[in-house]
Amino acid sequence: MKRRACLKVKIHTLFQYLLETTEAAPEAIVGFSLSGSPRLGDYLDDLDPNLSLDWNGRDFRGLPELRDHVLAQAGLTGICTPADVLITAGAAEANYLAIMQLLQPGERIVIEAPGWPQAEVLAKAKGAEIVKVARSEVEGWRLPLDRLAAAVTPGTRMIFLTNPNNPTGDLMSAADLAEVVAIAERVGAWLLVDEVYAGLEWQGPRAPSVAGLYARGITTGSVSKALGLQGLRTGWMISPDAALLRDALVLRENSSEIMNIMGEVIAEIAMRPARYHAALQRARSEGAANLAQMNAWITAQPHLSWSAPKAGLIGLARLPAFVDSDAFARFLLAAPYRTFLLPGSAYDLPHHIRLGVGGGAAVRLQDGLDRLSQALDDWHRPRKT
Repeated sequence: MKRRACLKVKIHTLFQYLLETTEAAPEAIVGFSLSGSPRLGDYLDDLDPNLSLDWNGRDFRGLPELRDHVLAQAGLTGICTPADVLITAGAAEANYLAIMQLLQPGERIVIEAPGWPQAEVLAKAKGAEIVKVARSEVEGWRLPLDRLAAAVTPGTRMIFLTNPNNPTGDLMSAADLAEVVAIAERVGAWLLVDEVYAGLEWQGPRAPSVAGLYARGITTGSVSKALGLQGLRTGWMISPDAALLRDALVLRENSSEIMNIMGEVIAEIAMRPARYHAALQRARSEGAANLAQMNAWITAQPHLSWSAPKAGLIGLARLPAFVDSDAFARFLLAAPYRTFLLPGSAYDLPHHIRLGVGGGAAVRLQDGLDRLSQALDDWHRPRKT
């Protein structure tokens, strides 16, 4: 009797590099992927000292007022209802719950490349068929809708995309997204769009959230990137499909079980309209300033080029063809540079590096860029043998 291979989640190159370098104690980072993080003290005046540290005691789907805020920031108030929202442990858990409940062994999932690697990792663990649609640097990293349409064949179970794209910063327009919805609808595929960088658009407006456009649309997001609240581990899934939300809730019961009350409460405070708009404006101002600084710096570099992100806080810069990003990233992390960045190999692009403009003024971006410039010059300088 033939035994089936045991399928399990395997480590991705991105996480492997983070694990290997987490104790390196860099003095500078050129790649912050989230906005400047607030402090706990910023919320103390709005926290109830008598708050129970049990779960919220009101709704397994998350605090009702938090779910209202989630719909508001996504532009879905009056289109979706709070019952269409499930609060999760970050967007990563929302993606996990959807993929693990919807995708079965042998079924097809269409993903973008480069893109957030989670969907590929989980699809491999499920034994699904994975079809990649390549974004091209020479096309400004835009999603090729013609190639997406060709990849989405009858029987395709799911399409997984990020908008804004993680890691290139490309931004789909409302018209682009409408075409993607039509592609998914043609074959009845689920369409999951991860929106963790939504709200940080530099070129063009925010695109509509797919949960409001399509019966099988799934929007995921979190407070991690635009609000800098990664440590809260608070995100969401939005979908008009009640059965999916129910299945996701059941799976969450067997993983994180219930949301952490501190994450829910602080996220609710942070997403109150006045606070949210002020924080988003601050993140946009700081991100735009850092992006302008990054663009000017890259223009002056003889060894780098990039398509500046249209949205979000990260982008991919191209190294010369003979420079391997893994080797260069480790060279940069060592003395005397002591600077961290993520190699493009994390996205199957070995001649690129990921640069970030997050963190606000506190990251001392110019210090990191000066060290990176020096490392690039030293790398290209003839070496003694």
